[in-house]
Amino acid sequence: MFHRLRDRFSRAVFGIQTNGIFDTPPLLLSAGSPLAVLSQLQHKDVPLALLAFKSFAQRVDVGRVFILNDGSLTSADHATLTFHLADPTFLKLSDYSSRHCPKGGCWERLLAISTLVKNYYVVQLDSDTLTIGDISEVQQCIARNESFVIGTWDRQTLETMKFRNQEAQRHLSGTQGRSHIQLAAEAAFDRLSGYEDLRYVRGCAGFTGFGKGSFEPAFVEGISGEMLEILGPRWTEWGSEQVMSNIVIANIPGSGVLPHPKFSDCMKYHSGTTAFIHFIGSCRFRGSLYAMHARKVVAGLL
Repeated sequence: MFHRLRDRFSRAVFGIQTNGIFDTPPLLLSAGSPLAVLSQLQHKDVPLALLAFKSFAQRVDVGRVFILNDGSLTSADHATLTFHLADPTFLKLSDYSSRHCPKGGCWERLLAISTLVKNYYVVQLDSDTLTIGDISEVQQCIARNESFVIGTWDRQTLETMKFRNQEAQRHLSGTQGRSHIQLAAEAAFDRLSGYEDLRYVRGCAGFTGFGKGSFEPAFVEGISGEMLEILGPRWTEWGSEQVMSNIVIANIPGSGVLPHPKFSDCMKYHSGTTAFIHFIGSCRFRGSLYAMHARKVVAGLL
């Protein structure tokens, strides 16, 4: 209860501080761009999404916008998003499900991306992100049709699934009580068929680029189906989709991890270095960082 009240209060204050985003011009699409940007949205995140999309589009040419409605968007939200995000295509969760994958927890988002990559380079952009500087690395990935993921530590690279499995089992052996689903899943990788030939990366699904033609729904469904058999109900917990997204990215030929901390979450933000920030829940409204940069984004758009 306290957490919900605090979040509601923080969002209200942030909304007052950044209300100018509603006065900024609509996003302009680039007809020749191969890029489609997708975000799964809920009602309370609409103002944040405008900041995320518009700040990103200042640096990268966007060809299409897709909004995956979590079911809470109102008719007013549709009107706001339609005006500000150049008439985006709204998708329904119910159109992207599989008996081999959990429901909810952003799994429909990943399945939607697996369909959209047939025709587009797709960037999954969380609403709680801001682009505040040069992100030429992303522009280059799109131009080369190379997939990317935002990382979690400096000089991070893709790794073998076997290595991460061994690391997870080592950490799990010293864990008291119930482990996080990410660690539990990684510790079970050795039970996947062909795991020794697969790769992995401990990235973040909040900002991920998938090259056109980079993967198919069958890849997601195959591994998810095995994990459901291995882990049972635990595979339906929040966080399992990020594990799957990381598996997908790591096994796309030519994919890579964006340089950290140039691309980082708000816990690892470096002033003067970080150009893209993911305002994860643990530090989203802590202090003034988010509001400060959001106001700068708004000023640059007016």
